[in-house]
Amino acid sequence: MKIRLAILGQGLVASHFEAGLERLKDGDMKPYGVPLANFPLPYRPEDLEIAVSYDVDNSKVGRSAYDVAMDLMGKEFPVPRGLKDIEVRRGIHMGSARGMPYSATGLEESRGLDAAVGALVDDWRSLGVDVVINVITTESGSAFGSADKLKEAVRSHAPNLTASHVYAYALAEYASARGGASFVNSIPTPLANDEGVIGLYREKGAVVLGDDGATGATPLTADILEHMAERNRKVEFVVQFNIGGNTDFLALTDPGRNSMKELTKSSIVDDILGYDAPHYIRPTGYLEPLGDRKFVAMHLSYLSFNNALDDVYVLARINDSPALAGILVDLARLAKISLDRGVRGTVYQVNAFYMKRPGPLGSQSISKIIAFEGLKKWLGSGS
Repeated sequence: MKIRLAILGQGLVASHFEAGLERLKDGDMKPYGVPLANFPLPYRPEDLEIAVSYDVDNSKVGRSAYDVAMDLMGKEFPVPRGLKDIEVRRGIHMGSARGMPYSATGLEESRGLDAAVGALVDDWRSLGVDVVINVITTESGSAFGSADKLKEAVRSHAPNLTASHVYAYALAEYASARGGASFVNSIPTPLANDEGVIGLYREKGAVVLGDDGATGATPLTADILEHMAERNRKVEFVVQFNIGGNTDFLALTDPGRNSMKELTKSSIVDDILGYDAPHYIRPTGYLEPLGDRKFVAMHLSYLSFNNALDDVYVLARINDSPALAGILVDLARLAKISLDRGVRGTVYQVNAFYMKRPGPLGSQSISKIIAFEGLKKWLGSGS
């Protein structure tokens, strides 16, 4: 049985995800970077079908995912011709791309917000979409706190609405009419951590997984912190930063967007150690020549027996977008599995492993090693 997907944001992550899926289906590569590739799930990676993609960049809308991917990554990675069948349609803007170096127009700007939401619902209904995956550029946003406040914000076209919240609201309307659907939020905007979204999804029969996919330095930092906690070592401080050259790092030069990412990255320290060691964990800068292969540095200092002071240093170059694209192969399947099991709202066991800030609100960030065992237990329980 196939899982039909809609992609929000036709950037590098989406392009790697789409190209990688086609290459898996063609037998052109192994599923490295897909954590549950060898776990017996009811759906295989090959069961994922991308029905449509959305963007607000005027240079992408109306083209195929193949054409966009060739522009973004065709010189470095193979781009299967099967991506020609994926149309990039106009999505929701709500100012999310403001300040970016391209011309952006949202569906709501020509049709109005209510009609734009209706158009998305109609699209997804006609295409039989099961799961919507959010990989738009990091935006600045906050939680609404209740389903009624979120509904009112959409009705009144409130200025604090983000594109992600509008998409999430549209998914709820679609799920209500269809009898269920799922949303994967891989960016920092609080959706799985918003009681407004969770309440709405319980009411409408939908699932949201989130927030902010954990792929590179943050999972590694979490596991090192767990090691320190288990060895009863006193962490004196943690420094971890990333510098990249893709459009998401460019977006993070905006203080509001950067604070969203910092919030999701920094929550791990107190949660894992049990105390808030001094830390600096955030994306730090944009340098275009680095491209998508970001530079990562970490320095962790700790006290061992007899107050001996030790240090851990990590330097890495990590392909940013493929790392996130790989875990989306799992998240798309887990979103559908959650729905099949009758879950409404969110699933902490999934979020704890795959996300920087796992929902629901108030949930503990734990090391990914421990979270993986919890995920496998949840998968084995059937509920």
